[in-house]
Amino acid sequence: MKIPHSVRHWIKFMAIALLTLAVACQGYAKSPVGSTTQPASPLVSLTSQPTVSVSTRSTPVAANTQAASAQLVDIRSLHTGIRLDLRYATANNFLHRPLYKESRCLLRAIAAQQLSQVQADLETIGLGLKVYDCYRPLSVQKEMWKLFPNALYVANPAYGSRHNRGAAVDLTLVDRAGNELTMPTAFDAFTEQAASDYEGASPQATQNRQRLQDAMTKRDFQTLESEWWHFDAAGWAQFPVMDIPLEASL
Repeated sequence: MKIPHSVRHWIKFMAIALLTLAVACQGYAKSPVGSTTQPASPLVSLTSQPTVSVSTRSTPVAANTQAASAQLVDIRSLHTGIRLDLRYATANNFLHRPLYKESRCLLRAIAAQQLSQVQADLETIGLGLKVYDCYRPLSVQKEMWKLFPNALYVANPAYGSRHNRGAAVDLTLVDRAGNELTMPTAFDAFTEQAASDYEGASPQATQNRQRLQDAMTKRDFQTLESEWWHFDAAGWAQFPVMDIPLEASL
């Protein structure tokens, strides 16, 4: 029996519609519309065992306590001119007790290289950097959060901070003799005056803050709105959260 043209056309239309629906459903299963889940990031490990993965937006699990030389670099191995005043290795911080067993500035290799370039740039005009904090283990982040659970200044450890990824640094400017230049506030001053765009600071402090921002952004660091001293390395989100102690061998 000959099938009418209109019927054949209807059958062809339905076949195409069903095929399109099947493909769409398959894509939906792989990537739901509106999903906010980010790709999982591997945690650092020196072992040959499979790497555990966690999402940067879910509660991190404890990372391997061994440091991998390919992941973190001691900034002093790249530039000895960078001065260190790592506050969390002392009692001179808002927790009033040491949180690090060693005073070391560890950063991702790319961030360390860029920070070394900032120091070299500043030395041409008689200035330099003094670093307050670099990589911070997740366990320390948890201690900070317990005492001061304010996400404007202390990152929630459930998600991890840029410091926990080895991709952030807290610092200021110093002169040739190592004296700190005047800034709007002291380090870790959790006030509106610490904002990177606060307009009520003295002309000298405003000029110094801008000079620091210009030097850092020139080498691809990004400012943080709430803290003039905090800078993130570009691409920080690609790195996993870590809980490697600073005393671990590199």
